[in-house]
Amino acid sequence: MNQVVVKAAAGRTMDNVFAAAHGRLPGSGPVAHIRARAFEAYKRAGLPHRRIEAWKYTDLRALIGEVQPLAPQPNAAALVHARTSVKRAAVEQAVKLVLVDGIFAPELSDVGRLENGVDVRSLREVLENSADSAMAGLILSTTIDAMISLNAAMATDGLVITIAEGKAVKRPIQIVHVATGSWASNFTRSYLHLGQGAEAVVLESFVSNEGASGYQTNDATIALISEEARFSHIRLAADAADAVNISSGIIAVGARARLDLFGMICGGSVSRYQGFITLAGEGSKLSANGVNLIRHKQHVDTTIVVEHAVPRCASREKFRAVIDDCGHSVFQGRIVVRPAAQKTDATLTMRALLLSDEAGADNKPELEILADDVTCGHGSTSGALDDTLVFYLRARGLSEKEAQALLIRAFLGEAIEEIGIEDLRDFVTAQAEHWLQAR
Repeated sequence: MNQVVVKAAAGRTMDNVFAAAHGRLPGSGPVAHIRARAFEAYKRAGLPHRRIEAWKYTDLRALIGEVQPLAPQPNAAALVHARTSVKRAAVEQAVKLVLVDGIFAPELSDVGRLENGVDVRSLREVLENSADSAMAGLILSTTIDAMISLNAAMATDGLVITIAEGKAVKRPIQIVHVATGSWASNFTRSYLHLGQGAEAVVLESFVSNEGASGYQTNDATIALISEEARFSHIRLAADAADAVNISSGIIAVGARARLDLFGMICGGSVSRYQGFITLAGEGSKLSANGVNLIRHKQHVDTTIVVEHAVPRCASREKFRAVIDDCGHSVFQGRIVVRPAAQKTDATLTMRALLLSDEAGADNKPELEILADDVTCGHGSTSGALDDTLVFYLRARGLSEKEAQALLIRAFLGEAIEEIGIEDLRDFVTAQAEHWLQAR
């Protein structure tokens, strides 16, 4: 009985949020129809809660309670403040594409530095182009999940990136999400299509202005990696301490293509990244790695579902979490091997390092194997630092904090070293080092 009352109250609140945002959501006709359907799908489900298996450990009804109203259009002052945040987050030599409070900001972006063969448009521009009504499908919810449905209904902007066939993009593309306001929601949705044989590296950063607090981010990235293409996606979330970030990735990988993923979360109060990856072409490969750095009362969830749909595909997943104070780590990894996916080679490992007695970790690796000629395995461990190793290092002149930091660096390095580009690996290492120094 109580559950029904809570859901109804949340539904009424979201009706108001959706109605208030209606005039700011790009697209009409088929776009508006798809948005309305997505919103109804969200309303039927409501905020995910512990009785939904995929959200068992991340009960948003308990953790955040409600969705904040849509953030206002960024004004000139917000863009000035955002420029400072972009500079702090920028990676040298990368081509920056900036979204401020959910809206593409070309004046802060390096649009003029885009290489030939790389086409970038804002989602708003595409959806508002009445001559391109077929693009309404960009906001279709392709996965049954309440937060992805909500994203489809409320997305104000995003990026539509197309890499031409055979194009090897020389410089990384950095998408920077900046939150400047407080107690408001940002909804962004981006699309990436790599043509056959193309290669690209995309770094995605989530940051905030000084003083921004209590905001909520709901982001979705949909990517299609064509045959023999190679795509590297590095995602760094360093949100404000009391922010919420729910992000989703839906990726299909073509034949003989390769997908390299890396994610690091080191900010925010409640964070969840959920990835739905389909190895859809024979001979495709996936390398997925991640590091979560958690302290205070942070709740960080990484959920990855990998579907092997065809024969002779390989996936390697390696995730690490360091949890201090009263932090809570969640990792859910599921590998599904379809009946046709013979000769699959898949492994998944997750390790959590608990630095305090109050820290917690819930790890849930799963295998669903429907084929009979496969090589699959998974493993999960949680534990504290080895006191013997700490004592050994302290006996050689290191302080306790220095000894712990050295062991934590080695623990994280197992995942960070999987980043294949040296400059980006060094950048991520520096971010992790900053977290360690702040302990």
